[in-house]
Amino acid sequence: MSLKLMPQELEVWYLLPALRKELTKMFIGNYDLSQREVSDILGITESAVSQYLKSKRAKKMKFSNIEMNEIKKAADRIVRDKKNSDIYLYDLSKKLRGSQCMCDVHRKHDKHLPHDCSMCRD
Repeated sequence: MSLKLMPQELEVWYLLPALRKELTKMFIGNYDLSQREVSDILGITESAVSQYLKSKRAKKMKFSNIEMNEIKKAADRIVRDKKNSDIYLYDLSKKLRGSQCMCDVHRKHDKHLPHDCSMCRD
């Protein structure tokens, strides 16, 4: 029996951690921020930052090139306006609702989804 998850659960358990992972890697690799700065920006612990960098967290969601471009844009906005990082992360998660990466994870958890499922897009 496969586990049935609602799109909101997928966002919390998969999308948000995967976004934090990619943003963490960008902040440190592209913007030379420290792990402490990243933890402050994203509101997570420094150990979570370290686990994202070592790929010990958020391994199940893979983003397309188009999705990665959106994440890069959000990273740039966040670095320029750190005090509103939550707003940019929320906007990014809304943008990726119904995206291919979400559908892929949803299908892994619910083998009975119809081929033309649009639950996450509605």
